[in-house]
Amino acid sequence: MNAITNHLPTAELQALDAAHHMHPFTANGELAEKGSRIITRATGVTLTDSEGNEILDAMAGLWCVNIGYGRDELAEVAARQMRELPYYNTFFQTTHVPAIALASKIAELAPGDLNHVFFAGSGSEANDTNIRMVRHYWALKGKPTKSIIISRKNAYHGSSVGSGSLGGMSAMHEQGGLPIPDIHHINQPHWWAEGGDMPEEDFGLQRAQDLEAAILELGEDRVAAFIAEPIQGAGGVIVPPASYWPEIQRICDKYEILLIADEVICGFGRTGNWFGSETVGIRPDIMTIAKGLSSGYAPIGGSIVTDEVAAVIGSDEFNHGYTYSGHPVASAVALENLRILEEEDVVGHVKNVAGPYLKEKWEALADHPLVGEAKIVGMMGSIALTPNKAARAVFASDAGTVGYICRERCFANNLVMRHVGDRMIISPPLVIKPEEIDVLIERARKSLDECYAILQEKDLLKSA
Repeated sequence: MNAITNHLPTAELQALDAAHHMHPFTANGELAEKGSRIITRATGVTLTDSEGNEILDAMAGLWCVNIGYGRDELAEVAARQMRELPYYNTFFQTTHVPAIALASKIAELAPGDLNHVFFAGSGSEANDTNIRMVRHYWALKGKPTKSIIISRKNAYHGSSVGSGSLGGMSAMHEQGGLPIPDIHHINQPHWWAEGGDMPEEDFGLQRAQDLEAAILELGEDRVAAFIAEPIQGAGGVIVPPASYWPEIQRICDKYEILLIADEVICGFGRTGNWFGSETVGIRPDIMTIAKGLSSGYAPIGGSIVTDEVAAVIGSDEFNHGYTYSGHPVASAVALENLRILEEEDVVGHVKNVAGPYLKEKWEALADHPLVGEAKIVGMMGSIALTPNKAARAVFASDAGTVGYICRERCFANNLVMRHVGDRMIISPPLVIKPEEIDVLIERARKSLDECYAILQEKDLLKSA
């Protein structure tokens, strides 16, 4: 049944959208001509648009709808909290029950002695907090010159001025005077694109040792922290070689550099553990969280910090915070989301059911003539599109040309699969069932076939 919720005709909604709504990461003039796709409702892993099309959302919104769409429990909790205490701040020696309960639950779930949470409204805000926190931490320890934060090229840590600077995406840095001072970027562990003839494990070790070289070049007395996602998400779901993270941990320990794990995408079950840090075996001093914390049902983020970091920061007034830090409705929704993840063993479903099944089906896409590699960890997957598998070649056309063609075929086939350059990525809701994975793979393969035919027709199957 394709009953459509009552609304204006699609063309009128598109015109209103074009007239008044500025979209993120969008050339709004071009979008106005094309017209936005308008999503009207969703349930499970399926979106419905204003034309009644049912679309499999293989991106879980923006990597965030971990428990799937349409869970009434979260709506009920939000309504109850709005009636009881819709808003109060956590400034001025004040708190409230939802923030207390959520901080306590996060501390219980987080590994090691990550027992303290500074709340924010998003991952971008939380990473801005981290910049200030690590610099203030070292100042309080009598080392105010330790202010440089090292990140990686092609990393994504948000799009505010601070978090956008931490990220290593050149297109973002070209706009608005980024990066801010004392942010340094090293190379990413992207073997398929940058490893050349080097064995994967040797390459991973070399890219990790770029951190040590940077610390020595910049000065150990100047470097405050290293920030990275356990698995790069928006950069293209780049899974580092197994040799990479143990060496990064060794270097951080040796030089007393704070390790910040950006868990905004990897956290809350996406990699088959509660946190990506557990999957790759690291011990962060700070974790950035958002997205899956509330499954996107309410905007909330935060920084989880160790006992030691919290004790140092707590020794002085930290002149930082947000109006919506620990917002009671968002906190209540996040707490209910965590209850569902835990009680329904959604993380176990990823580890033991959906993850292994998706891995088998996803990696089989590597037999497609257009696919150079298919990488996946838990519910994060990517495929590299290439005109020449053996050479791991890039296309002669501008980067992203082929990826965009493939993405458009996915949309036409009622599948949301993103492109990052000429790399296709997925991040489905964690609750996806094997039969829904079959649909995802069927639509992905059909889209790859159609993309391949278009490339042949347009003579775009050429290597650079």
